Amino acid sequence: MDLLPTLTPLVVLIPLIAAGLTLVVGRRARAQRLIALAALVGVLAVGVALLLGVDGTGTVVVEVGGWQAPFGIVLVVDRLSALMVVVSTIVLLAVLVFSIGQGLADGDDETPVSIYYPTYLILTAGVMIAFIAGDLFNLYVGFEVLLVASYVLITLGGTESRIRAGVTYVVVSLVSSTLFLAAIAMVYGALGTVNLAQIAIRIVDIPLDTQIVLHVMLLVAFGIKAAVFPLSFWLPDSYPSAPAPVTAAFAGLLTKIGVYAIIRVETVIFPGPDLNPALMVLALLTMVVGALGAVAQADIKRVLSFTLVSHIGYMILGVALGTPAGTAAAVYYIAHHIIVQTTLFLAAGLIEREAGSTSISRIGGLLASAPLVALLFFVPALNLGGIPPFSGFIGKLALFQATAEQGDALAYVLIGAGAFVSLLTLYALVRIWNLAFWRGADEVERGSSRLLKHVNEAPLSTATISEARTTPFLMTASTTAMVAVSVALTVFAGPLYGVAERAGENLDGPDRYILSVFPSGAEPSVTDVIEEVLEK
Repeated sequence: MDLLPTLTPLVVLIPLIAAGLTLVVGRRARAQRLIALAALVGVLAVGVALLLGVDGTGTVVVEVGGWQAPFGIVLVVDRLSALMVVVSTIVLLAVLVFSIGQGLADGDDETPVSIYYPTYLILTAGVMIAFIAGDLFNLYVGFEVLLVASYVLITLGGTESRIRAGVTYVVVSLVSSTLFLAAIAMVYGALGTVNLAQIAIRIVDIPLDTQIVLHVMLLVAFGIKAAVFPLSFWLPDSYPSAPAPVTAAFAGLLTKIGVYAIIRVETVIFPGPDLNPALMVLALLTMVVGALGAVAQADIKRVLSFTLVSHIGYMILGVALGTPAGTAAAVYYIAHHIIVQTTLFLAAGLIEREAGSTSISRIGGLLASAPLVALLFFVPALNLGGIPPFSGFIGKLALFQATAEQGDALAYVLIGAGAFVSLLTLYALVRIWNLAFWRGADEVERGSSRLLKHVNEAPLSTATISEARTTPFLMTASTTAMVAVSVALTVFAGPLYGVAERAGENLDGPDRYILSVFPSGAEPSVTDVIEEVLEK
């Protein structure tokens, strides 16, 4: 336990130091690759140690610089944040290996090495800051660090479609960040603090209407980042245009950080049920609208982007229930979805590599020409569609059981909608399989399949079939490893769900969080802090 506070800052410091080192050796691509890989392996090792430690001994609180909370910066690692650190690092490491393979094969023409690796490591640092921040301002800092890095990554290559999508992404992100910063200012104005534990103590003393305003502002800011309907309009046009590894990392991680922030808001700051019915309705709309969008697309990346939106609805549903069972199901589903969604986007990158396109109206015969790619897409597709016994089925079943405990009409509507959306997701993915893999290559030009009716290419798309290139071993290996991890989520579903359940119990109200930060159960006075500093 004594070692854990020392390890906690390393999840941020390692990628930041590595980013600086990769800039120093900017002209030596091999050195940059080795530094980036070593950094992420190090972060993963620290994350695993933190997860094992906090699951066994409880939440770790680090007072940066020795300044007692809430007067100093506080880093908080509980089961939720430790699990997110581990899962996110696995994804970031796999995507890095994928991008290395792609860059080596292409000579890094589309992904300038001197820019890519430092930016990717800064993105990693921003993700980690967001997960371990103990106050709203440092959560904002984490968001801004990862967003600044994402602005660079999403426009790598400088093509027209990437710049256009990047502009949309930047504008939406800036609006979200502005709303978040305004919400932080209002919270500080109303409560005199931005520390999460201190906010939880003081929030009950302000008028209910003020609480609702603050609550709504935070939810809107995080809802944009999480792509909750109707704030999800930006995502399907932004992610597909980026390079394949960047799209995979973004799809797996960035929206989940928004969901993570919503969990913190709903369990620590505003644990009451005031807005839970509204969140349930938003979860329902997010699921249905995203799934309907998915079945109307004819590009694999856009299909996956819309399924990403729809599955955010499942996570919001678990949070909106406001119960330990609902939160536990949401935590498990987030871990599942980060892995599986990233895997599918990596598989889409392999499809693009083999066929020269991701448009299902223009490719076919991949089952015969690339059977391994077919398998690497097929397994996570079944998982995302919720086919038993995969982790997608386990997560959805847990969500439905937690929802059924509510026992009202809205709960059963949500269960029915969740099952319907799962079928729509499966239909969209099966259509990809039938057209891109099962259909013969000689049938592509005729395009007579009824499965192609009522689907659309990306708006303003200029995509054409390009010459297929050889698929590097590292791209295939990283995707295979992610498929293996997605299967491991099923094989080890018991222990993983046990961690999620214990995380849900920890998040049942703000009391445990407050006691972790303030062991006395009350915020310290200025006099107490001064006396402690003098004693030191």
